[in-house]
Amino acid sequence: MRISARADYAVRAVLELAVRQADGPVNPVKAEEIAGEQGIPHKFLEGILGDLRRAGVVTSRRGGGGGYALAREASRITVADVIRAVDGPIVSVRGERPTGLAYTGSAQPLLPLWIALRANVRKILEGVTVADIAAQALPEPVRSLAAEPAAWVDP
Repeated sequence: MRISARADYAVRAVLELAVRQADGPVNPVKAEEIAGEQGIPHKFLEGILGDLRRAGVVTSRRGGGGGYALAREASRITVADVIRAVDGPIVSVRGERPTGLAYTGSAQPLLPLWIALRANVRKILEGVTVADIAAQALPEPVRSLAAEPAAWVDP
């Protein structure tokens, strides 16, 4: 599985908004500020923020005091919400959801494998909120998986 640059940038942008709003509502943050703080190309970020706005993850306000803010509390936005907003389904096989696939013959065991992979990825990404990351408080199952030495080594 590959996390796209678009998904990585989106999570980082939403996290930047969450950290700035951690102490309560603040003025909207300009895209230029987010881009500069996170090292994200500004034009690319504008498209990402548009997708996040259409998905209801962020809101935007035009004008001199305008910018972006979270559309709801960071504790109600999962990493999966952010990734889906910019990349679509979390796990796909050849661009299709595993549940829409059919295999025959010796390939039949692949379908439950792809579905299990999708379920596990979703379990992690839907179980971590932007607030968890902002508070540096990842859930225990995520910390345990990340602490496994094999998690950091390519086979």
